[in-house]
Amino acid sequence: MNSRSQSHAFHLTTKSFAEHKALQAYYEGIVPLLDSYAEAYMGKYGRFRKIILGRKAIAKNPTVYFRNLLKYIRSMRLPNDTYLRNIQDEIVALIRSTLYMLSLK
Repeated sequence: MNSRSQSHAFHLTTKSFAEHKALQAYYEGIVPLLDSYAEAYMGKYGRFRKIILGRKAIAKNPTVYFRNLLKYIRSMRLPNDTYLRNIQDEIVALIRSTLYMLSLK
C-alpha cells in the first residue's frame, strides 16, 4: 500500500516523461493486485486484525526504491498457498516491468 503512495509521489516530481508514465502504470496497477491478495488471504485465514503500512521510503530515486521493494518482498514470510503466490508473482512482475520502464529514456 505504501508503494502506491510513494510511486505517485515520484510520478508527480519527476522531470522525465518515461519515468512519469512508468510510475503511473505502477500506481494504477498495484492497487487491484493488493486488493486481490488481501481478499484471497482473508478468504482462507480470516480478517486482518490490523494493517501495517510499512516503512518510509529510504531511496529518493525510483529505481533504487523499487529494487529495495523487491528485497523487502523477498524477506517477507508469506503463506505458500499457490493462489496467493500467483498474485505475489504478479506484483513482482509489475515491479520488474516498472524497473524496465524506468530504464528507458
